[in-house]
Amino acid sequence: MSNSISKGKVVGFSYHLTNSQGATLDKSDEPLLYLHGSGNIIPGLENELEGLVSGDSKKVVVSPENGYGTYDEKLVFQVPKSELPADAELEVGMEFQTDSADGPMVLYLHEVRETDVILNGNHPLAGETLHFDVTIQSIREATKEELKHGHVHGPGGHHHH
Repeated sequence: MSNSISKGKVVGFSYHLTNSQGATLDKSDEPLLYLHGSGNIIPGLENELEGLVSGDSKKVVVSPENGYGTYDEKLVFQVPKSELPADAELEVGMEFQTDSADGPMVLYLHEVRETDVILNGNHPLAGETLHFDVTIQSIREATKEELKHGHVHGPGGHHHH
């Protein structure tokens, strides 16, 4: 049986992520571990890694629809500062979790004004076409517990419940 990436495998990969202009958005030299087939990473990347083997490198271009979504102006809100936690030190980029009709939602602080703030429910990479340069570092079978929980445990697989 070949040890290629398929559902139920724990995959470790390093990556360099750039936008369409070639600017670095994120990179990781330490392998990022995820459970293939469990939606731990964006679908546009997960689908492209299927079938690769350890040591493979691949350049993957992910459209916003298969990445962090298209940018939605309706997810940008102006909120009075009085509605935020009084002790919060407001910094652009910080996250607030809130409940929406569709369940919990993360809002990013976009702008701080005198009496209000602009919160943005779009992921910071929404609307971006993502260019991944990925190298597969490791592939192993997931444990029963990992399969049950739908994510990686152990070293490098942060365990939060």
